Amino acid sequence: MPVVGFIESGGARMQEGLAALGGYGRIFREHVALSGVVPQISVICGASAGGGSYAPALTDFVVMTRQSSMFLTGPAVVKEVMGEDVDAAALGGPDVHERNGVCHLVAETEVDAALLARDLLDHLPQHAGVAPQRWPLVPAPDYLPDAVVPTEERRVYDVRDVARAIVDGGRLLEISPRYARNVVCALARIEGRAVGIVANQPKYLGGVLNAEASQKAARFVRTCNLFGLPLVVLVDTPGFMPGTKQEAEGVIRHGAKLVHAFSEATVPRVTVVLRKAFGGAFIAMNSKDLGADFVFAWPQAQLGVMGSKQAVGIHAPPRDRGRDDPARARDALAEHYAASTSGRGRRPAMASSMT
Repeated sequence: MPVVGFIESGGARMQEGLAALGGYGRIFREHVALSGVVPQISVICGASAGGGSYAPALTDFVVMTRQSSMFLTGPAVVKEVMGEDVDAAALGGPDVHERNGVCHLVAETEVDAALLARDLLDHLPQHAGVAPQRWPLVPAPDYLPDAVVPTEERRVYDVRDVARAIVDGGRLLEISPRYARNVVCALARIEGRAVGIVANQPKYLGGVLNAEASQKAARFVRTCNLFGLPLVVLVDTPGFMPGTKQEAEGVIRHGAKLVHAFSEATVPRVTVVLRKAFGGAFIAMNSKDLGADFVFAWPQAQLGVMGSKQAVGIHAPPRDRGRDDPARARDALAEHYAASTSGRGRRPAMASSMT
């Protein structure tokens, strides 16, 4: 059966020496033994240090109360060793851990945290050997598709509105909403069945995939796969984030983890390309060739190696774009490239490779 821990711990007792450390080691081992077997949820209710932070990090979901904190070493030790004067909130409060991905959900009080833990358990099975409980169908809100996904390529929208339009009651339980905001991971229900939603978020960084987004999505995909939750993937991404910063952060390695997570998943998987899917991100976001069961594309969707303007920048040197108005010539070439490769106005060229 699932395990829920309410934690407030100062860590190991110094006077117990290695015996205390050994005790934590045995606790860690039990968490690992249960990993992927039963759902594990940690609720941080106060200051938790040392092993009191390691143990929650080994569980599936971490819920923090607004006044709680967690850190490997407390403010006194940090000041002694590093010379930094910092309080518990600045060192390891929920504002810190919401943004670094350690904390998945934040509640105002312990009671609210318990209710969040209950919401999580409502979407999860008792253990990995059984299916999550099915609940009665609650109709989704009556959204008009054009009001949710704009046809204009550069118009910003909130992909959570798209997800709410297809899930029961329009209700999402978003996981890590303040970490790697360019990808949305959420639990929901469709026709009473629990599912996991993974979606690019155009509101942040245009929905591009980077190292943090890849980590967040890969972990969520693996969790859903372990507990038998089908995956619905909503795609609208220009690709992986380029640049020296991302390469230094190991975007290749983290992107590969996302590819690995989708490739090894055995739960039903459905992908919907909303506007665009380019480059490696087209593959990584649960493409047909990674084993997706169904892949659909909206009529205005664009799929390819890269966007039309980027392609023109590579294929057509500046001297070939027109001398009078290079920018206008570039736009015209980009429109021609998009029309010739996407098949607008006729049967889309990508349809045969999609479904």
